[in-house]
Formats: sequence, structure tokens, C-alpha cells
Amino acid sequence: MAARVLVTLDGTSHDADTPLLCADDMAAVRGDGVFETVLVRSGRACVLEYHLERLATSAGALELPKPDLDEWRSAVEVAVAEWGSDAEGMLRIVLSRGRESGGEPTAFITVGPVADRVQHARTEGVSAMTLARGHSIELSQTAPWQLLGAKTLSYATNMAALRFAARYDTDDVIFVSSEGRVLEGPRSTVVIMRDKTLITPPAKHGILSGTTQRALYEVAEDKGYTCEYEPMFPADLITADGVWLVSGVTLAARVHTLDGLPLDKPAAAAEFAEMVDLAVETIGT
Repeated sequence: MAARVLVTLDGTSHDADTPLLCADDMAAVRGDGVFETVLVRSGRACVLEYHLERLATSAGALELPKPDLDEWRSAVEVAVAEWGSDAEGMLRIVLSRGRESGGEPTAFITVGPVADRVQHARTEGVSAMTLARGHSIELSQTAPWQLLGAKTLSYATNMAALRFAARYDTDDVIFVSSEGRVLEGPRSTVVIMRDKTLITPPAKHGILSGTTQRALYEVAEDKGYTCEYEPMFPADLITADGVWLVSGVTLAARVHTLDGLPLDKPAAAAEFAEMVDLAVETIGT
């Protein structure tokens, strides 16, 4: 297994410690680009097709050239093969507008180790706090140039929210709209459970459509769950049977504490985690 992997879209493998970007690349100077983060498990890129579909959607929102998904599939295959199957990895697909001085878009893939926090979040869960996102659920419809439904490289606000939470010894964040509606996490989708029903906020509220949540819903429906997209308030999180932050690499992180309030562990916690594992291993690959 390589320590880190770097592959450009043409399928060429590079020394991951050798600089790749030019100083005026729009990814670096403007955050003008899109990306996807994919779990590599047992020598496979999990839920890859859903990630590539979202990559294309995000690129379209930014008016980037339409990605050739076959090229990306081939480059991912090279990167995953170089990473190997001995350990999980975090694969990142990056597509930027390219250099400010002009030229072709910049396109590459990296693979590296999964962060230490991930295993702890999977097994022990996370504490979370609600933070104001600062906009209405209608913003994505009234101001589409805000790119709320695209996975862009402009993640400074999300990272600032996580640092703010860390100052209060809290692991993660759940954003809420100006109306007090639950939105999403900085790097995750919110899913709650009520009996045999799973609920997540609708994407029309200006949140990123979750690839892992989408795959989870397919598996959960086969196991007798009802899966819904419905608006919710923070009170709905507190009264739910369970709350999870679902994402492509961490997978299922159960929220055990919200705004300082302990949440009971649901009886179906293990089943939920198993459904997410099954989803990333069998759906969209």
C-alpha cells in the first residue's frame, strides 16, 4: 500500500510529495472548483457512481467543462489500485477551473489515510451543536449563483464552523436556516429515525444531496423502512429515536449529545450502522 497516491486525469501516477498545482490555479486563489470525497474499502471506491453523478452536477452549476466520467472512472481505478486493499483510504476527486492565466481545467485524484477521528465517530458517536447558517431555506431558489447545492472547493466557512465547535469541546455541527430549519453538517447529511422511518431534510432547502444517504435509503427500503425527505426543526432531532451525521468516509456517526443535551442510544443503532455499511459496499459501485 502506498503512503499517499496522486493521479492526474490522464491516468498518470505522480509522486504525491511533488508539487502539482501552479501558484495561480483557481483552486488555490479562488476556491473555484468542485470535489468529491470517496471511501476506498477492500480495494474499491465506494458509491463511486453517485459521487461522479454529483461531480457532474456540481461542475455544471459552476459552468465548468462537462466532466468525461469514463476518464474519471479510469483514473480512479488507477488510484485505487495503487493504494491497494490493505486499509481504508480517503480518495478525493478535484476539478478546478485551472490557472488564472488561462489553459485547461486542473483535474486530479489523491488517496490518503482515513483520519483518526473517523473510527472513533463510527464506534462512539459524536457530540454536535446547532449553528446558524445565516440564510433562508429559499436562498438556493432565489439566488442560484450562491451554489448551495454544489460541492465546491470553497469550504472555509464549513471548516470555521468545525473549529468554532472544537473550542467548546464539541465534535461536529448541524447548520440551521434563518427560519430555524435543520439543514446539514459541514461535511455530512443529517438523518433521523422515528420507529421504522428515516427522515432527512430536502435538498431544495439549499443543502448538498448526500451520496451515502441516498445509498442508505435504497438499502433501508429493502429492509422495511420508510424513507422520507421532510423539513425538520432542532426539536425534531431531540425527540427522534436517533440522529446520525452520514457522510462518504465517516459513514454513520450517531449524535449522542446535541447542544449539551445527551440523546438516548436507539435500539436500532447497530442496525443503522450495518445498513450504511451495506449501502456503501453494494450501491453505486
